[in-house]
Amino acid sequence: MKIDTFFAELKRRNVYKIAVAYAVVGWLLVQVTTQVFPIFEIPNWALRLIVLAIIIGFPIALVIAWAFELTPEGIKHTEDVVPFDSRSGQVLSDKRVLKNRTWIYVTLIGAALSVALFFVGRLSAPGSGASAAGLSEKSIAVLPFENQNRDPNNDYLCDGISPKASSIAFPNCPSSR
Repeated sequence: MKIDTFFAELKRRNVYKIAVAYAVVGWLLVQVTTQVFPIFEIPNWALRLIVLAIIIGFPIALVIAWAFELTPEGIKHTEDVVPFDSRSGQVLSDKRVLKNRTWIYVTLIGAALSVALFFVGRLSAPGSGASAAGLSEKSIAVLPFENQNRDPNNDYLCDGISPKASSIAFPNCPSSR
């Protein structure tokens, strides 16, 4: 089977439509469960199970879309249905006109570019967090324990924190007391 006729057959059997619809509904289901499950304290394994079921069900849905077709008379095997264009409703001839597929190439190039930029950004980003080797042996910590809102009712919170925090944070430094 030629690759062009294969893609035309996928389109005729509505496999593309089923794939897109399944992906959208699966994504929506994952988003809803991600937001709702923590509210009801449902364990994480249930969310993982739903995601796994969606992933396993995707190829199954594509096989069913390939093998069966929904007609006004009900679900039938694709071989029993006369090939027709779902947009115009006309029976297709064996000689099909190939349409311009530029949008497919643009989409694939855009997706590849997005993935490449994602990994370039990840690999070229500087390491997060300071390493212990990058700090000098002598450093100073600034502890801003003053009442910034100038409310005299809250002064007692700042009075006892500074000496106690400095004695705990810097026990070997007598000048910090």
